[in-house]
Parts: sequence; structure tokens; C-alpha cells
Amino acid sequence: MKKTSIAALAGIAVFITLAVFILTRGFYGSMMSIPTTVSITLWGMAILCAGLSWKVHKAKGDDSHGIGLDRSQLNPMTIAQFMLVGKASAWTGTIVGAAYLGIALYVVPMSGQIAAAQEDLTGVVTSVLGGLAMAVSGVILERHCEVPPPTDGAQAIE
Repeated sequence: MKKTSIAALAGIAVFITLAVFILTRGFYGSMMSIPTTVSITLWGMAILCAGLSWKVHKAKGDDSHGIGLDRSQLNPMTIAQFMLVGKASAWTGTIVGAAYLGIALYVVPMSGQIAAAQEDLTGVVTSVLGGLAMAVSGVILERHCEVPPPTDGAQAIE
């Protein structure tokens, strides 16, 4: 499996931000309000990914009880599953954060003119930051779950 490309994440973020901004400009009057609680899941996943990153980092640094098949060790298949969680979190955080950023590009300038935009401001900003935190922690988790290449003299397991 290939690493998640930061350039691909940035590209999709720009596209979604612009698309949602255009849609928000046209349909903001018929959109539902955005409460602050909408960002709880994003922040929860960001914290989960950060915790899993710490757990894998700790296991990789611990020689005696690190990674392996013993009950006291972290199973390599579990680390592979953590990597998938990190990859999914990176993409989901990017997509959702970019969508809220597109909304924020309309809501922030209009918050002084439109009462609904003023009410949505906190929810939109916390969601943008939550999406960013989820994407960053997902990329970090994915990077922590990588297996280092074998040393020059060692043979890779096939």
C-alpha cells in the first residue's frame, strides 16, 4: 500500500473548498444551521488517531515488549489496521474540513451582515479546525505504522 500523498490531499481540499463555496453562495438561505456539536466526531477521531500514533510509536521504541505475537506485544496485524484507520482519517478529515472551509469562506465575511451566518460561525470554524486536526493526526498515524526498510545486509521477508 502506498503512502497517502500530501499533494493529493491538498488538491482534493482545494477542489472541495471551491465547490462548496460556490454551492454555499447560491444556497445558503436554504441550508440548515451548523451547531458547534457537529465537530465533536472530527475532534474525537483526531484524538483517537493521536492516541494510536503514540501507542505504535511507544511499541516501536520498546525492544523487549514492542511489536510481535506475544500477548504483551502489539500485534503487527493490529498496526496494519491502525494504518488503515490513519489513511481513512486523513482522507475523511481533508474532505470534511475542506467542505466546512468552503462554507467558512462565505460565513465569515457575512457574519456581520447576516444573523444566520453569525450563529453558524462557531460551528463552522470548529469543524474546519476539527477536520484539519483529523487529517493531520491521520497522516501522522499512517506514517507511524510504516515498516522501516531492511538494513543493507538483511534480507526482506517475502
